[in-house]
Amino acid sequence: MLISGKPEISVEPRMIRHPSRRDFVKASTTLALAGPWSRAACGRDAPAARTLSAIDAVLRAATSAGEIPGVVAMAATDEGVVYEGAFGKRRLPDGPAMTRDTVFRIASMVKLITSVAALRLVEQRKLELDAPVPDIDPALGAPKVLDGFDASGRPQLRPARRPITLRHLLTHTSGFAYRLWDAKALRYPEAIEKLPAAQRSEAPPTPLMFDPGERWQYGMSIDWVGRIVEAVSGEALDDYFRKHILDPLGMTDTGFLVSAAQRAREASAHRRAPDGSLAAQPMEPKPVRHTFSGGGGIYSTAPDYLALLRALMRGGAPILRPATVALMGENEIGRVDVHILKTTAPALSNDVDLFPGIACKWGFGHMITTQAVADGRGSGSLTWGGLFNTYYWIDPGKRVAAVFMTQVLPFADTRALRLYGRFERALYAALNAG
Repeated sequence: MLISGKPEISVEPRMIRHPSRRDFVKASTTLALAGPWSRAACGRDAPAARTLSAIDAVLRAATSAGEIPGVVAMAATDEGVVYEGAFGKRRLPDGPAMTRDTVFRIASMVKLITSVAALRLVEQRKLELDAPVPDIDPALGAPKVLDGFDASGRPQLRPARRPITLRHLLTHTSGFAYRLWDAKALRYPEAIEKLPAAQRSEAPPTPLMFDPGERWQYGMSIDWVGRIVEAVSGEALDDYFRKHILDPLGMTDTGFLVSAAQRAREASAHRRAPDGSLAAQPMEPKPVRHTFSGGGGIYSTAPDYLALLRALMRGGAPILRPATVALMGENEIGRVDVHILKTTAPALSNDVDLFPGIACKWGFGHMITTQAVADGRGSGSLTWGGLFNTYYWIDPGKRVAAVFMTQVLPFADTRALRLYGRFERALYAALNAG
């Protein structure tokens, strides 16, 4: 079961009566350290307390039933943070309780930050959206397309028909793919071993699966954007993020490296067994300084990531200009559609179809829903997630931004998505009732 059922027209934005911040947010931050916690149960007057307590009940019931190990969920409108909830445990079966400041591995949710970084350079005219990207690697400067395999299984490669642009990379229309969701890309590394030595040495380690601009395929495009940001700015990616995005937004718990104090607040990853049970996985080795990827490998917290979403929802200050933020939310892939991602590794990801029956597009940094979700976000909402089932959305029409964080594999986990959808519907119900 996925996020939405059949789409239907949702409530018009003007009909939403947002509760005031005074009604919604009266909690002391010390409550965040006291086990299962939310700001939906902090002494507000009815009906806001009742409606937001319904969100608590949804999240509490799911963690109590073992559907997910734990969750931190937050939401904001233009008026401020309107919901914060933390339920369940950081590690099953007897780990510490989830808290507001729990640190999560947010994986591909770094792609939004990397996209912001690149667009800052576009604003400064250090990069162009539609010019060939800087020739920092043959994979970008002289890309080759994998057309298929011959009868003996050897790859059939040819030069790309057009250069790769930043627009292609930011919209996942470059031709680069992840092996996790592309059977042809998965087959390629073994296939090049069948080439004669001379040809094998010339074969690219990461060919394109199609010519730039011809279709959409989620992949390592934003990983390359991170490399480009470093080359053009002259700064390591983590330093660029910190100086120009994270520090200006007060995102002190977001980064590729974690301190000892942050490590103590980190949630464990959990793997879903065929019977639906969850098993905690060993903690990953403590990260050390190395080269950083624009496509994954970052840590964050729900309050930190919500700060980024709120900045974008309000026009981008102090990290981007309003006109740039507006471009991020526009369909940048034309008639091309975002398609279902078919997994090649079920242990890491299920098939990914977050909005069945709804055509989706891609902007700069986000997927765009072209229709309203029943009882939830409106048409034109922006969204994506991370491998461990962390998700976010920005609803520009209804002026709502939200983040939902847990730590479960595989991606697009049925139970996590079902709870994410319940959280969304309960949130909009509360906003409409406020």
